[in-house]
Amino acid sequence: MTEQAANDVAETGKPDTTISDDMLIIVPVRNLVLFPGTVMPVAINRERSLAAAQEAVRSERKVGFLLQQDPDLHAPTGRDMHKIGTAANIVRYVTGQDGTHHLVVQGEQRFRVLDYQSGLPFMVARVEYLPESATSTEIEARALNLKRLAAEVVALLPQAPAELANAIQAIESPSTLADLVTSFMDIKSSEKQELLETLDLKLRLERVTEILSKRIEVLRLQREIEAQTREAIDERHKEVLLREQLHQIRKQLGEEGESGAEIAELREAAEQAGMAEEALEQAYKELKRLERMPDASAEYSMLRTWLDWMIQLPWSKLDEESIDIAKAREVLDEDHYGLDKIKRRIIEYLAVRKLNPQGRSPILCFVGPPGVGKTSLGQSIARALNIKFARVSLGGVHDEAEIRGHRRTYIGALPGNIIHALRKAGTRNPVLMLDEIDKLGAGIQGDPASALLEVLDPEQNSTFRDNYLGVPFDLSKVMFIATANMLDTIPGPLRDRMEIIELTSYTEDEKVEIARRYLVRRQLEANGLKPGQASITEAALRQLAHDYTREAGVRNLERTIGSVLRHVAVRIAEAAVEQQVIDVGDLQAILGAPRFESEVAMRTSVPGVATGLAWTPVGGDILFIESTRVPGNGKLILTGQLGDVMKESAQAALSLLKSQSSRLELDPEAFDRSDVHIHVPAGAIPKDGPSAGVAMFTSLVSLFTNKTVASGLAMTGEISLRGLVLPVGGIKEKTVAAHRAGIRKILLPARNAKDLEEVPQVVRNDVEFVFCERVDDVVREALDLALKTVSTEAA
Repeated sequence: MTEQAANDVAETGKPDTTISDDMLIIVPVRNLVLFPGTVMPVAINRERSLAAAQEAVRSERKVGFLLQQDPDLHAPTGRDMHKIGTAANIVRYVTGQDGTHHLVVQGEQRFRVLDYQSGLPFMVARVEYLPESATSTEIEARALNLKRLAAEVVALLPQAPAELANAIQAIESPSTLADLVTSFMDIKSSEKQELLETLDLKLRLERVTEILSKRIEVLRLQREIEAQTREAIDERHKEVLLREQLHQIRKQLGEEGESGAEIAELREAAEQAGMAEEALEQAYKELKRLERMPDASAEYSMLRTWLDWMIQLPWSKLDEESIDIAKAREVLDEDHYGLDKIKRRIIEYLAVRKLNPQGRSPILCFVGPPGVGKTSLGQSIARALNIKFARVSLGGVHDEAEIRGHRRTYIGALPGNIIHALRKAGTRNPVLMLDEIDKLGAGIQGDPASALLEVLDPEQNSTFRDNYLGVPFDLSKVMFIATANMLDTIPGPLRDRMEIIELTSYTEDEKVEIARRYLVRRQLEANGLKPGQASITEAALRQLAHDYTREAGVRNLERTIGSVLRHVAVRIAEAAVEQQVIDVGDLQAILGAPRFESEVAMRTSVPGVATGLAWTPVGGDILFIESTRVPGNGKLILTGQLGDVMKESAQAALSLLKSQSSRLELDPEAFDRSDVHIHVPAGAIPKDGPSAGVAMFTSLVSLFTNKTVASGLAMTGEISLRGLVLPVGGIKEKTVAAHRAGIRKILLPARNAKDLEEVPQVVRNDVEFVFCERVDDVVREALDLALKTVSTEAA
């Protein structure tokens, strides 16, 4: 506000609304810069701008156009405007039929704002008009160079009017030339404002010349590209014309096939699919066949389906792996409790993959009983890598074509499960889980395990050839993870291609912790319960794991927890309770009597019974060996659905007992006067293996000496006819099963001492392990008997 305006306000209490000669009506504009000497249309729609334009027309005054600093402001103030603008005369004021207002203005002179006048319905500012710099010989030379460049630009512009070039050549003033050329250039408003504020004419001419030179280069490149595009379009037009003629000819002959548009669409999709060179060449070849083929042809639909498969496969799409070791640890710990060795191996795998992304990844195979988390480990690896997860179930697959696909010559042919999974994943580097690889079959259709040899060989799978596709597909980026319950049924060559990682049975403490962390929460969600409505105490979870489930994994435990929570859901739905905490005392009313109880004390309370340990595909288990004798003539009777190896172990145990009869002070004739019957309960379950030999020998010694085996004791090991205790496998599973059954003392072969490292610490803390070299050690620990030393004399 000027000093005079301030005095007027002080005297009258109102601001002065008169516009003096050094004042200029201001119209703020967005994204538009007006230069002196140029004529330009301006659309106005803001109320203050309309009032300013109407006042200027009424009073025949000039209008100053100023660029806003922020184009999004609807009501800018003086602080929001640039300081330098262009004063202009309003040549014409037009109001459209739709209510829009347009001005045609002619720029006259630059000005600088000194301050603004308040109290008016539009912006008014006191301004200082800026004169143009004087010309010189150097400025005139630069102006001539600019004229030459401007003429070159006009010649490069498509459909440029000839009058524009003549008008530029007719301009004599260097300043007017620079402003006119700038107003026509396609540059940002901020750059135009910068040139408007460049008062030094020499600098302005240099800057405009520099920008115009760059524009010339762009226009030249654009013209070259247009020429090349036009040539390509001409070739394409020629091809389309010929194809249309061929189409009409075939139509007249009654051989009309796929429309040209659809063929073109398929060809474009094939080009964009990122196929390998050999695959793309084959696709083009089949496209030409399809184009010439009638729609009614039997081969038409087969060929179209093949092309769809080729186009939709992720030939070149790779998801970006973000291998963060800390995040991977967090994900694995979040999804799984325990399994420390497994997690450590997975972290090692991910670390190597991070340091050497181009290296060949090993094929991991998780082996363990059902329900221990093999499949979910694969999902956790995919989540840790932030890539897709796909699963192929191999259980019961007995046809090689399920892996490698059928040839296209067969009706209903399709690719194999590997290609199916990759198409579903939509990427070439997913985590692909081959589930239940130990349950592959074989038949007259071929051996699928043999077909997997190429899939799981890092040296070969980069050129995996599915029979249906007929071209190589790169599987080298796929992270294969296999799962199995047992290794025995996996063929040797296939097993050799995989790194075996064993997942063993959970201890009772681990089951309780898994239930507390994961299973209860999952079953609450599955049964529509909120966390505050139902909960199960830790003691109740422990009883569920001990008395109601006997398994290596936690699937049955989760089902049992679901049964308990469904009982609570019924009570809440009936409005009997609002919330309930399940404790030990509530379980029998919900689930009935405990399904399992410790049989060890009851079973071993009579002579002739010993507790052995067995390994099964679903984890370890305890095995009772019962022996009795009846009058007879020395026969050995075996029952309990025993396999050949176990029958031989029973024969060896009886022969060893006979050979040790003198050391045990037994009557040798007792064996001839009686038949020995060995029975292994649970007769419906097949049993085999040599590891029950020690238990069978102990059972027979207990029978013939009439002494009971020590309570709470179990044993495992193979025996030899010399009385040696030989090592066996599955020590971890067997010891965990014994601990679960309440066994607190276990006899193991001395050569299995090294396997004790794999046994969980909680089992090692609760169980006493005794290592036996000979059956003498077994008899001493189990029956508290010492075999006599028999001396022999040389003949």
